[in-house]
Amino acid sequence: MHALKKNRPLRRIVLASAATVSAMVLLLALKPHTSPMAVAAGTKSPASSSSSGSPGSGTRTATGDTVQTRWGPVQVRVTIESGRLTDVTALRYPQDNPRDQEINSYALPQLRREALAAQSARIDMVSGATYTSTGYQQSLQSALDSAGL
Repeated sequence: MHALKKNRPLRRIVLASAATVSAMVLLLALKPHTSPMAVAAGTKSPASSSSSGSPGSGTRTATGDTVQTRWGPVQVRVTIESGRLTDVTALRYPQDNPRDQEINSYALPQLRREALAAQSARIDMVSGATYTSTGYQQSLQSALDSAGL
């Protein structure tokens, strides 16, 4: 006779309960996906902007918000000369472990080139560095907004 037949209701109840508890544990163990934008919304620092160079040169620098990503904070500073984006510097980025350092050694120069070419924060993501790319893009947009570009 089959183990789950009606003459053994207690065994069926125990197995059904165990399956339900196992499913609940698995569901609760999953971490919800939160976008870096949602995480950053509560932890942004105020952007700062300052002029440098001679008063008539039109050179401005602005520091973007610190965007908290899954792997660490990302923050950039931009330099604008005569209304054009001339430099983007990553001030903060994930670098706590060798993998972060490896990823960012190729991602940050590529993101900088993209930003300078686009003259905006509408840049392509770097494959393998999605979180850093998203944080970079958001901080860049914040810096550009502060600088009035």
